[in-house]
Amino acid sequence: MLSLAMRPKNKADGQERSFIETARRAQIVQCAIDVIAEAGYAQASLARIAKRAGISKGIISYHFDSKDELVQQIVQDAFALGDAFVRPRIEAQTTAAGMLRAYIEASVEFYRTHRQHMLALLDIWTNFRTEDGRQRLGMRDNEAEMSDVEQILRLGQATGEFGEFSTRVLAVAVKQAVDGVLILMASYDDVDFDTYARELAALFDRATCRESRP
Repeated sequence: MLSLAMRPKNKADGQERSFIETARRAQIVQCAIDVIAEAGYAQASLARIAKRAGISKGIISYHFDSKDELVQQIVQDAFALGDAFVRPRIEAQTTAAGMLRAYIEASVEFYRTHRQHMLALLDIWTNFRTEDGRQRLGMRDNEAEMSDVEQILRLGQATGEFGEFSTRVLAVAVKQAVDGVLILMASYDDVDFDTYARELAALFDRATCRESRP
């Protein structure tokens, strides 16, 4: 019997995709990620992605209605993969401090192990725009993740592990600090991810610690 994770996803019309279709879509998405990460969103035409995949542009159009739909799939996959990677590590902890540290360290590790995907996402985040020039992605798209962090911070305050502070402000600060490693990845090839994660976790451990506040 197939597990739920192994079942092909459905098409927009509700019909079940074959495994061949699912595999082809995954190949196209991965090639799009590679092209965007290496050449940038603006240069990632369907023709260029098709050449990278060794297929015709028409095959991409069969699986995706437009470049926008393909890009949206990349974004959706990044969020789903990140959640599947980070959440179990958080849930394995028994204290709020441990959860916060796990979130920071696991997020940085995810960025390291999914470098191409995250570099592509970084470029998409800036350049994926509507016809009138507005960015399609922004802070609101991180709301679910920031809410999870805020929930950890509230738990720490409720149990007495953490001091008094605005959980919203600190959740935003944590998210922005974690995402800072993406900027480093885009500019440098020798990022020390272990040190970044360790120092960042220690920084927010001090920031949340009850003893560090009057």
